[in-house]
Amino acid sequence: MVDGTIQLLVGDHSTCALSISVPSIFTNLSEKVSACTLYRDRGPEPWLRKTRSDAWLSSGIAEPIDGSGSSSQEQSDIYCIICYESGKLEIFEVPSFRCVFSVESFLSGEALLVDAKGRQDDTKVSLKKEVADSIRVVELAMHRWSGQFSRPFLFGLLNDGTFLCYHAYCYEGLESNVKDNSFSPAGSVDLASASDSRLKNLRFHRISVDITLREDISSLARPRITIFNNVGGYEGLFLSGTRPVWVMVCRQRFRVHPQLCDGPIEAFTVLHNVNCCHGLIYVTSQGFLKICQLPEAYNYDNYWPVQKIPLHGTPHQVTYYAEQSLYPLIVSVPVVRPLNQVLSIMADQDLVHHMDNDATSADDLQKTYTVEEFEVRVLELEKPSGRWETRSTIPMQSFENALTVRIVTLHNTTTKENETLMAIGTAYVQGEDVAARGRVLLFSFTKSENSQNLVTEVYSKESKGAVSAVASLQGHLLIAAGPKITLSKWTGSELTAVAFYDAPLHVVSLNIVKNFVLFGDIHKSVYFLSWKEQGSQLTLLAKDFGSLDCFATEFLIDGSTLNLAVSDSDKNLQIFYYAPKMVESWKGQKLLSRAEFHVGAHLTKFMRLQMLPSPGLASEKTNRFALLFGTLDGGIGCIAPIDELTFRRLQSLQRKLVDAVPHVCGLNPRSFRQFKSNGKAHRPGPDNIIDFELLAHYEMLSLEEQLDIAQQIGTTRAQILSNFADISLGTSFL
Repeated sequence: MVDGTIQLLVGDHSTCALSISVPSIFTNLSEKVSACTLYRDRGPEPWLRKTRSDAWLSSGIAEPIDGSGSSSQEQSDIYCIICYESGKLEIFEVPSFRCVFSVESFLSGEALLVDAKGRQDDTKVSLKKEVADSIRVVELAMHRWSGQFSRPFLFGLLNDGTFLCYHAYCYEGLESNVKDNSFSPAGSVDLASASDSRLKNLRFHRISVDITLREDISSLARPRITIFNNVGGYEGLFLSGTRPVWVMVCRQRFRVHPQLCDGPIEAFTVLHNVNCCHGLIYVTSQGFLKICQLPEAYNYDNYWPVQKIPLHGTPHQVTYYAEQSLYPLIVSVPVVRPLNQVLSIMADQDLVHHMDNDATSADDLQKTYTVEEFEVRVLELEKPSGRWETRSTIPMQSFENALTVRIVTLHNTTTKENETLMAIGTAYVQGEDVAARGRVLLFSFTKSENSQNLVTEVYSKESKGAVSAVASLQGHLLIAAGPKITLSKWTGSELTAVAFYDAPLHVVSLNIVKNFVLFGDIHKSVYFLSWKEQGSQLTLLAKDFGSLDCFATEFLIDGSTLNLAVSDSDKNLQIFYYAPKMVESWKGQKLLSRAEFHVGAHLTKFMRLQMLPSPGLASEKTNRFALLFGTLDGGIGCIAPIDELTFRRLQSLQRKLVDAVPHVCGLNPRSFRQFKSNGKAHRPGPDNIIDFELLAHYEMLSLEEQLDIAQQIGTTRAQILSNFADISLGTSFL
């Protein structure tokens, strides 16, 4: 209630009436109640009964002697969970309202919750009075989802937006075997004493849930935690508010999926009828009521909702055509062919005759050989059904591998209009005895949706060298073929070279921002070029003079600052910048290191995405981009720029957490994240990257530890959590 009291509504099935009851234990409370909830523990054997100090006694009494199996009947116990403004949590039996479990400081977020009765804890740290007055629990929930070995979860929501989650378990240590006064001196069972037992063996351990609310929640606000048992076949809870979140329980593990498409959600409930099977209803802050169902094509038992598309092949590269919502995709399919057919297709006929005369018998020619045949498929998502349809397929020639596919915008010098085309770069794989060559293919898209030929080839030309990367640069097409970079203009039917640049060995990636070009060489690190249309020149601005085996490159934009990111074969990530006025840059010839970081996996692709605005960002830093990257291990990560003040604060926090948090196997995170040179000469760069995987442990510390660490680094807990919320909001495209 508003005045901090508690009242119980009791329903009468016979009269269908409700009555208000105030338990006697709550008539004269010394402290106010901030949150409460009811929990029904039901089943053939209610789970919480196992945690009583007399659990073995009650289970033995309940078992039938004749073995009739009556213990399998449905039983249930009702409990009332109450949290006071001081942070104390108590669990009461209903209707007797006898306290069976209590925790002194639930809002502290301790790693382990143990019954406080009779427990001596000399290490207990009291909260500061101003903190205790400002932080309180505003909502509680407890639920046990279906499953043979499932255990209850306890949830708590603080008024500062902190979401606490605990998982119950039964403690079976030596303390569990200590005898109570449940036995008479004669050895008989004292049932009256046994009925007064507490949930002595009940423990709650805190689990990490990636939820960032960080908003002031009034105790008078409507409930935000909604439990559901079957929405689209999933069970869990929905957390409404300004940043609504689905928390789905899959195999006793939480999967957190934010829902940001409709903005803040005020109310949520489940709906199941003939028209909406296992669906849901929610109301947005704008007053819209929506009746929905979860898409059946997605699997939510992952970090992100996942839909698997059967390709019957190996995907290599994908791009997106936004105008028609198409996804061109490079796919290779293994095909079994006779060996003589494979040899007849090979370009070096002298090699074939040599093999026929010297080493190849008639029996060998009858054998089969598996080759990879490449093709480019254009996929489209059917929105009503959620199925993927192959709209078009572009097969490659024999022994031709598609290396890259991109959507490019070229300026047609004949019609003076811009055209959106699909560019494909290929390479012929015919062994080391045949000179490398490849092709550049351009395809146009038809506007008609009913057309059978969605794409039409408008240009094809063979090049000397494998075409490893293509990109559009101010209406021109930039082509990387082996060690040569060529810039060509489009006439509508032909590509005419206007500029070129010779790379040291082999170009593996091309990136464009305005008139700037970044490319990575397979062994000679990164190069930074500039395109000047007046004079038609590709000019080298600066490069990294070190030896680096590039895997992927991309521009990292932070307002007006342009950074160059590169990943290498040693699983490192480096960020460079161009500063011609600094002495260390050798008059602008050398790229300077801004940061370096050991990721621990090979990064093969970067994707530049604009960060969403958040209240913590300054106005001049609204033009910020984060880099989403994928690894060969199947992982996905993100690199995001932050302002200087936030970086210094979080860097100090990171140094504290290295010693304050126990790490897996006792490993040192700072040592792991240091640049790995693999024996090569390397000058250490500046330490300008913070590890958010390490910083995330801060929220799992107890409230006392959070306040202590924040005070040691000269800031406040609220400021640190606000920085976390700004970063989470800025990268909420994840």
